[in-house]
Amino acid sequence: MPTGTVKWFNETKGFGFIKPDDGGSDVFAHYSGIKSKGFRTLKENQRVEYQVQQGQKGLQAVEINILA
Repeated sequence: MPTGTVKWFNETKGFGFIKPDDGGSDVFAHYSGIKSKGFRTLKENQRVEYQVQQGQKGLQAVEINILA
């Protein structure tokens, strides 16, 4: 499962980008892809693991898990 760091995430709009550890292109992250209960958000520089799938406008992170 790929890992990366949250580059930025806009809580109001519900999306942002993850910078992959492998050095590839940034991956789009939507709040609906975050695996948590309640208010789903990410914070800048937070470490995450995720799966990648093709979205409407390119690669999109899904099954996003926050790493401790």
